[in-house]
Amino acid sequence: MTVATSLTRQSPVEGMVLMAACMLVLPVMDAIAKYMATVEGMSPGQVTFYRFFFQLACTLPVLFLLRGRDALSARRPYMNLLRGCLHGAASLMFFAAVKYMPLADVFAIYFVEPFILTALSALFLKERVGWRRWLAIVVGFGGAMIVIQPSYAVFGLTALLPVACAFLFALYMFLNRAIGEADSPMTMQTMSGIGGTLIMGAALLAGTGTGASDLAPSLPSSWLGLGLLVLLGSISGYIHLLIVRAFRLAPLSVLAPFQYFEIIAATVLGYALFGEFPDASKWTGVAIIVGSGLFILWREQKRAKSAAI
Repeated sequence: MTVATSLTRQSPVEGMVLMAACMLVLPVMDAIAKYMATVEGMSPGQVTFYRFFFQLACTLPVLFLLRGRDALSARRPYMNLLRGCLHGAASLMFFAAVKYMPLADVFAIYFVEPFILTALSALFLKERVGWRRWLAIVVGFGGAMIVIQPSYAVFGLTALLPVACAFLFALYMFLNRAIGEADSPMTMQTMSGIGGTLIMGAALLAGTGTGASDLAPSLPSSWLGLGLLVLLGSISGYIHLLIVRAFRLAPLSVLAPFQYFEIIAATVLGYALFGEFPDASKWTGVAIIVGSGLFILWREQKRAKSAAI
């Protein structure tokens, strides 16, 4: 019996509390990104670069303390770097979206990611997905369209950025499955920081050459901005490690519903900091997305129990 298995059986409540806390804190990252773009005038590309740079700065010293010279000796370095590149591109899409759109809207649309991941698993990994889950995927996308439609009328193609983010993050999750437990979470998080920093550095160079305003290089305009960027990277680096810890304390089926706490936190932050609040139609879309996601989770749990009998 592995330590992870033992912890899973012994501490589900601790895992749930930890997961809920992480989901309530994570939207702080996106609120910081929105503040930096709308108040400090920093491009989403530059904010994303600092997000991964300071993540790397936070996790790399800890990794060296734990592993010494073998700190970066990942068993699958290129796969880990590719993870970081995908994560960097997904974060850029998300931060660009929150610059222009309400936080809660972006989160609601982004939560089509489980539907995309389920569909990709069926198409490319040949995992069995029954008609009920396919129907839930269609309904979930319908809920996303309810949220997207008014946003599209106001913001145009920008309203599709959270969908692009969801697709890239689904690919990132695919690689997580491929890598498995070949490397430690700290190593994977540090390598992800390297990959994300590199891809965003390249994006900023491209922005310099093309004049794209959302990829314009810049420095923080205040000490507050610098502190917020450091906080952004710290949350990114350490909260994701705590999420890994949560999944070792409790089963996926128990923890997955807590991901929707992000929408609650995003709505509160959006209203408190930026005066944003979803209207009734958008709440309807959110309810459909969450309900479809929970149905897919329930069907997956039921299928797993049937297979175990």
